[in-house]
Amino acid sequence: MLINNPKGNFQFLRGAATYSSGAVASPGFEVVHATFHPLPPLEKGYELVERHLKSQGRTMNALCGMELRIPKALSFEGFGQFNQPYIEKLKQWAVHVDGVNPVARTNVAAEIDPPKVASLNAFSYTIPSDFRGKTFLTAGSGELRSGTDIVRRGDTSTEGMREKAEYVLGLMAARLKDLGAGWSDVTATSVYTVFPLDPLIKGTIMPALHEAARHGIRWHYARPPIIDIDFEVDIRGVRREIIVAG
Repeated sequence: MLINNPKGNFQFLRGAATYSSGAVASPGFEVVHATFHPLPPLEKGYELVERHLKSQGRTMNALCGMELRIPKALSFEGFGQFNQPYIEKLKQWAVHVDGVNPVARTNVAAEIDPPKVASLNAFSYTIPSDFRGKTFLTAGSGELRSGTDIVRRGDTSTEGMREKAEYVLGLMAARLKDLGAGWSDVTATSVYTVFPLDPLIKGTIMPALHEAARHGIRWHYARPPIIDIDFEVDIRGVRREIIVAG
């Protein structure tokens, strides 16, 4: 299921026009995760990504992950419209592999102090490395089965949220396997929801993380990008986490 991206020095899982489902560094390379501080508007963020990769001696093909923040959750139609300029930007960068988008993506809406405009929170890319382990990331995913079919749509009760969480964590486990990695390789798990996690942590979330549970979780008080999706997760396994001036 992995698609090779020789120019970017990683392999990836086919996702949609907007994102790949995940990426894993090729042998001789590793994934670096870079977070912006402060948070730059999207267009400025694009410029900063270009500048940073150039400073590292890397081409845009090395880009394997993007993390966006938007002012509020959108309808399916509104989200589709929002995505078009992003897709065009990736085409401009010429990062596609035989017409397939290799860049994983997370895109959420902070509930408290959201950005006034769409912004770029973080990005990931590959660099040469002698590290022999797996470094990777997944796209963020919520409880959307396919089309507009949402698990327990509108049900934010404890049991409703539990079923949503179980579905999403199952997706993450499947993506890990497809990337050739395991929970012992995971270094960061991010959860995006505005609904209580306390009832889910002990019995649902932490057991599902297996060895990765020792790192805990990062709870972002944010909504997934589409209205009525209530629970989203992404995971990564990296050795290098850096801060880039925004």
